[in-house]
Amino acid sequence: MSKRHLAVATLTAITLLAAPFPAYGANAAYATSGTNAASTTNATSGASTQPLKLRGGLTLHLPIKWAVHRVSPDWIHVVTGSCAKPSGGYGTPGCRGFWVLGPKAIKHGNELFHAYDGTRPFYPATDVQQCPSNGKWGQILGSAKVKGLRQFGPGHKAAYREWRASCVSYANGKVKSRYTQREWYLPKTRILVVDQWSTPGLSAALRNADWN
Repeated sequence: MSKRHLAVATLTAITLLAAPFPAYGANAAYATSGTNAASTTNATSGASTQPLKLRGGLTLHLPIKWAVHRVSPDWIHVVTGSCAKPSGGYGTPGCRGFWVLGPKAIKHGNELFHAYDGTRPFYPATDVQQCPSNGKWGQILGSAKVKGLRQFGPGHKAAYREWRASCVSYANGKVKSRYTQREWYLPKTRILVVDQWSTPGLSAALRNADWN
């Protein structure tokens, strides 16, 4: 039994341990794009978009209303809705959006800080972490209900997974709600997109990405 499952089963006080994460502040490699970013026009939808340039010549065209927080080159937080603490780091509850992750994040992206390879969900922690929608509950990630490939710009496909996830009471382990953690993984480019909010429009944005 993994440590995070054991923590729920024992119903004890839980210490939350997360993978090393770049700190926000004056010394952090942090920048925000959004309304200040140069906008383009999406040829298929006509909607105003902003480019997010990534490693390997990959560019995502995201809606201009989405706020892109470059925490570091390997931790990019795209906030798409309400967010109490946009600078709270990965796993901060109550922050609608998704993450675009690079090699350093992927290196510790499996439970117990092992390297992420797509066979298990992205979970950079050693114990039960807070539920995305409610910090009073813990999250439990289960098996993949969908596995396959998804188009990720012309000529590229990502390994795609939809992981079953539950929000459980820290007090008694009772399931309070359920959600899906979606992941798009490009192993050669070393890019991983993680979405715990079933973000509308994200699949289309990734499908319509550009490679140069």
